[in-house]
Amino acid sequence: LGKQDYKKTRPMLRATRLKAEAKKTALGIKEVALVLAAILVFLLAFYAFFYLNISTEVDLDLDPDEN
Repeated sequence: LGKQDYKKTRPMLRATRLKAEAKKTALGIKEVALVLAAILVFLLAFYAFFYLNISTEVDLDLDPDEN
C-alpha cells in the first residue's frame, strides 16, 4: 500500500489489500499451460515407447512365418 492510500476508507484499503494478495497467489494461464503441455509430452512419449516396443515384437513374430 502506497502513500496515496491514506485518503481511502478502511473497507477500501481492505479490498485493495485482498485484491493484491489474490494477484500474488493466483495461478497464471502460462503456468497452467506449461503444466498441461508437460503432461501431454510425457503421455505421448510413454505411448510412443510402448507402440514402438510392441510394433518391433510383431515384426519379429512375422519374420519366421515369411520364411
